[in-house]
Amino acid sequence: MIELKDIQKRLREEINNSRYSQKEIAEKLGINPSTVSKYTRIDVYPALDTFANLCDILEVSADEILGLKK
Repeated sequence: MIELKDIQKRLREEINNSRYSQKEIAEKLGINPSTVSKYTRIDVYPALDTFANLCDILEVSADEILGLKK
């Protein structure tokens, strides 16, 4: 079963292990850097369009983040 906490964990790991800083990711997404920080610290999740763009920036498949693909 897929759980939201696991999705957030995988997203957090990808952001933290990215070659980009949170500020750079935010600039690429056109959002506030504090929002990217919230994705890694608390139960704040990106909108679907932001999630898709975030996966593109991080060069990771959405399936991997969602736990649909190992």
